[in-house]
Amino acid sequence: MNVRHFIPALLVATLGTVALPAAAQQKLLPAQSSISFEIRQMGVPVQGHFKRFDAQINFDAAKLAASKVHFTVDIASTTLGAPEMDAELPKPTWFNTAKFPQAQFTSSAFKALGGGKYEVTGKLAIKGQSQDVTVPLTMTQAGAATTASGVLPIKRLAFRIGEGDWADTSMVADDVQVRFKLALSGVGKL
Repeated sequence: MNVRHFIPALLVATLGTVALPAAAQQKLLPAQSSISFEIRQMGVPVQGHFKRFDAQINFDAAKLAASKVHFTVDIASTTLGAPEMDAELPKPTWFNTAKFPQAQFTSSAFKALGGGKYEVTGKLAIKGQSQDVTVPLTMTQAGAATTASGVLPIKRLAFRIGEGDWADTSMVADDVQVRFKLALSGVGKL
């Protein structure tokens, strides 16, 4: 092989073994994230949270039309912090976790509002019921982590949570405030 052919062949062989950096994969950081909710039972606020959840994320602030999120919550991981109440939550009257083990949110559109604020529209499905919702969120960045946080008000009866005698809103209010703080890695500059 002469020098004219050797140098291009050497370059091709060398470049073929160099690993190019892959695009950063966006991931939920569960240990740094939380989803909680507040309901009112006989006028008294009751706090609960979900222990297990996951998300598939593809967010690009410069390409919101292509951004997507699919979020799942393991409903059986719900806790109100009291064993007797936690034992009731999986039952058919409340979450019916045997038949509906997950709640899901699938986005359909992102809208920038400015100042790190966004609205995400999509479908929220809980206990076999699906509703269109708009989720307001604020995104901040610190180092390699991006945090999306917000509050989503929902009506529990729209999702058949608390049926029968528990549909009485004087006992348990219809309004539920779902609070979330989701830590993400791999998100580009906002």
